[in-house]
Amino acid sequence: MEWNTKITELLGIKYPIIQGGLAYLAYAELAAAVSEAGGLGQITAMSLPSPDALRMEIRKVKALTTKPFGVNFAIGQHGRPYEHLLDVALEEKVEVLSVTGGNPAPFFDYVKNASVKKLVLVASKRQAVKAESLGADAVMVVGQEGGGHLGRDDVGTIVLVPQVVDAVNIPVIASGGIGDGRGWMAAHALGAEGIEMGTRFIATKECVHASKAYQDALLKADETSTVVIKRSLGAPARALAGVWTEKILSMELEHADYAQLKNFISGEANRRFIHEGSSKEGFGWSGQVAGMITDVPSVEDLFKRMVNEAESIRRKWL
Repeated sequence: MEWNTKITELLGIKYPIIQGGLAYLAYAELAAAVSEAGGLGQITAMSLPSPDALRMEIRKVKALTTKPFGVNFAIGQHGRPYEHLLDVALEEKVEVLSVTGGNPAPFFDYVKNASVKKLVLVASKRQAVKAESLGADAVMVVGQEGGGHLGRDDVGTIVLVPQVVDAVNIPVIASGGIGDGRGWMAAHALGAEGIEMGTRFIATKECVHASKAYQDALLKADETSTVVIKRSLGAPARALAGVWTEKILSMELEHADYAQLKNFISGEANRRFIHEGSSKEGFGWSGQVAGMITDVPSVEDLFKRMVNEAESIRRKWL
């Protein structure tokens, strides 16, 4: 079956499946595997230590695949500058740039003369409308089921996506709670032109920076195995439940401020678990879809499975 949608046409990909930014995990091996399988892989720019490191990752992807890929910029990290990294992506002629967190207006101003496709992750109808007005080519809409940073309104994907579809004229990509062909087809039924997945791609062979402990935790998880931290800071984010997140939640209940929470919610604490496997000294982001993950396939095998599931559903609909 053909999978032509406005997203496959916009991005030049075979299947309308986008890999999320995945801080400290979305590097060349994973991005290239997703693109090679027919989706859009992405590198996470803000997790890299320097412009040269980003340039190296971009060139690694180009050596592994000739297919389109993107670079994700998580711009909401406490005002950390990103222009020097953005310059590299533009110099290397990356075809797709995505923005998560923060106000995308300065980002769009910076790339206004560049020939790139611009995607924005949003968590509300208001944000989607704003992104369209700024010049986004598509919006990725994440519901509260998703992993990592979420919207403040606790609106689920199945409710949020069709409302955004009705509110904007640009293509909508559904995100949050999607990890198989059933979720993919459900997104299309809601009016989305494609899907974004994050957590599901962590449990793949090409996510080589994910520790075995992290992947094993995803395999053991059920639908109740995640918690939302950082609500008290106005930046809710979903992570795997564990000793470390219990400590964070208890501190939030005691009205700890950012200065007190900083070391517990830091990138260093995140890396201690996702890279080193230290569950007592760190944490890992995860969406509720972890409860559906039962294996660690190659990206290619995951795509084949999802396509078979989705095609089976399409045939039932015909």
